[in-house]
Amino acid sequence: MEPIQTIREVLGWSTALNVGILLFSTAVLGVAGAPIKRIHARMFGLSEGDLSRAYFQYLAQYKIAVLVFNLVPYLALRIVG
Repeated sequence: MEPIQTIREVLGWSTALNVGILLFSTAVLGVAGAPIKRIHARMFGLSEGDLSRAYFQYLAQYKIAVLVFNLVPYLALRIVG
């Protein structure tokens, strides 16, 4: 197997796994957001409004990281190869 093909496969699987984690995290926060916020509010002494912003920021930054470090390099290698 060629090294570029191996890298392309690793990036493809990495993208798939990271998108799965992102979708799972979004679903969990969407379905069970209120109980999770209460637990984290008590654990860290934050308001639920602050936690909502933190969750949104986490999901947005994770999505950007997956796009920049996984999906874009994968697509570039697919185009080149």
